[in-house]
Amino acid sequence: MVEEAQEQEMYIDLISRIRTIEGKYNLLRDRTLVINQNMVLQHKKLLSNINMMDDDIKQLKSEIFQITETLKHALKDINQYATKGDVRVLEKYITFWNPLKFVTEEEVINLLEEHKKKVK
Repeated sequence: MVEEAQEQEMYIDLISRIRTIEGKYNLLRDRTLVINQNMVLQHKKLLSNINMMDDDIKQLKSEIFQITETLKHALKDINQYATKGDVRVLEKYITFWNPLKFVTEEEVINLLEEHKKKVK
């Protein structure tokens, strides 16, 4: 009988330990499930952020391309402007011709009429 009592105590102790282990196992399973759910959510957030960054990068590339094209056009226009040397040559010709002393057509006609009157 003593042996049976000891065996029952041992069974009760084993059952108690098994229940404790099952409880810990269930707790770990629940924690693992929560961790997996959190990882899935984080993964989705990361994918969303990566997609947004990809869109931003595409937009930046497009803007950089537009800026580059604008700068190319501006450089082409700048190359068509007159240089300092060109302006100096024009300045010399204008000074040489002195356009302020040019006469108008009316002044020439008036001068011719006056000259005709003097000759008569």
